[in-house]
Amino acid sequence: MPSVLILGATSDMGFATAKKFASQQYNIQLAGRNLQALQPLQSDIQIRYGVTCTVYPFDAMAFDSHAAFYNSLSERPEIVICVVGYMNDNEKVAASQEETLRTLHTNYTGPVNILNIIAADFAGQKKGIIVGISSVAGLRGRQSNYIYGSAKAGFTAYLSGLRNKLFHDGVHVVTVLPGFVNTKMTADLNLPKLLTAQPEDVAHVIYTAVKKKKNIVYVKWFWRWIMCIIVNVPEFIFKKKKL
Repeated sequence: MPSVLILGATSDMGFATAKKFASQQYNIQLAGRNLQALQPLQSDIQIRYGVTCTVYPFDAMAFDSHAAFYNSLSERPEIVICVVGYMNDNEKVAASQEETLRTLHTNYTGPVNILNIIAADFAGQKKGIIVGISSVAGLRGRQSNYIYGSAKAGFTAYLSGLRNKLFHDGVHVVTVLPGFVNTKMTADLNLPKLLTAQPEDVAHVIYTAVKKKKNIVYVKWFWRWIMCIIVNVPEFIFKKKKL
């Protein structure tokens, strides 16, 4: 039975994605900082879907622990899904070195470090699928979240280059670009209902993208066109907008 490793499994999107793949009879490996939060999900998955589910401690910002973490897995996964992410109010982030570094390391440096390790392993096996959850926020910097957006822009570029590199090794890389998603991370935001996805929507898109070996997918189709407009606004006009 194939296995899926979910990095950042304590997130709402991680929970939903784990359940989606378990329902399709994949063994699940859950990795996150809070093992206590993962254990109820582990039990639920094993009882509900009859698959093997294991949990592992993983901290995206503990760079030196990443190799040991990956080597500790009971079995090598066929699919790795990186749902690691962190977002706070941009003004608070910009005013705090600690928050700035947490935003950059959680959304970019940490995911890149662990995925480099996994990519090397998959390339050696000549198989595997890597899924990275980035964000439409990385497609153009906006004053409301430019630090978070810049980290996601870097991660999107990384996934693009990784896809290009690993194609020649038989490994596929998927970039997922959610827009607004109703999660704990966005609980304090007043999100427009029509533009907001649920974690289960993200999970469904990830599963479909893996099965069809898509390259870049948007969770809600209209975000492709919304961002196309935003990206193409001339800079001399865009810089005057409050977005």
